[in-house]
Amino acid sequence: MMLRIESVSYQKNQRYLIKDVSFSAKSGEIITILGANGAGKSTLMSMLSGERKPSSGRVIIDGKEISDYNRKELAAKRAMLLQQNPISIGFSAYEVTMMGRYGKYRNQPGLADKIAVAESMEICGLNDFAERSMLTLSGGEQQRVHLARTLAQIWDSHQALIILDEPINNMDMQYQHQSLAIAKALAKKGFIVIMVLHDVNLAAQYSSRIIMMKDGRKWWDGSPAEVLTPQHMFTAFSVHALTHTDLRSLKTIVVPKEIILDADTFNTNFTKTEENGSDSEKLTEMSVRESVLFNEQLKKLTYQVSNG
Repeated sequence: MMLRIESVSYQKNQRYLIKDVSFSAKSGEIITILGANGAGKSTLMSMLSGERKPSSGRVIIDGKEISDYNRKELAAKRAMLLQQNPISIGFSAYEVTMMGRYGKYRNQPGLADKIAVAESMEICGLNDFAERSMLTLSGGEQQRVHLARTLAQIWDSHQALIILDEPINNMDMQYQHQSLAIAKALAKKGFIVIMVLHDVNLAAQYSSRIIMMKDGRKWWDGSPAEVLTPQHMFTAFSVHALTHTDLRSLKTIVVPKEIILDADTFNTNFTKTEENGSDSEKLTEMSVRESVLFNEQLKKLTYQVSNG
């Protein structure tokens, strides 16, 4: 399988959200797109999936432009997990996962559909959630259901494009790693996985390649060791960081430098409190004296009233 992105741009309200991005991906690759908020990552992913049409340029899957596939053909070629998947109806986790098989059967799911759903839910750790309403699940649990739905769509494909936009949102550590391990395992079987992550260390651990974006453009493209340098981290994220290679795993590790702030520099109330500290003490003393005088006057008034 082969994916080619050729000089893709996306313009909205006379502003480029994506500008002249090109790269290719082949079977077996797992590529993570990194970048700060607003870098254009999700816009790019929506064009890779066919949800948005580029203002210019082409997205080509296996030698054919993505816009030339019909819906059924495209569903067999690619599956996408969106960044946000709101659910307002109490579908069960099983029903939502089965939605990934829509279009593959007419009236009732067949054996292959049931197997795809069962195995997808099992690998995502959802066996105990099958009959649970989505409305009763936590954010991380819901995200795992949507991941299972995405996997079920292409479960019986031998090669496909899997697009994951922030797939581990709200998940705990165990299922963050489990979900990325699933993606990596499928890439080893010939799938292409392209995903957006915010955790650069997870990207380094599970990706064969990283594309770093800024201002709607592709700035760097290469192995984690090539892309995740201190200079690139500061350029893309405005964060000072140290990077090194773990000698056991041979994975790149990014250690951001701690940001230390003084609350006095961004909240003037603290400054005023310090400047007026002595005045506050004086006011407190005055309040105590005034309270004592008031109580004495109240006693005198009460005595006078009681004695006519």
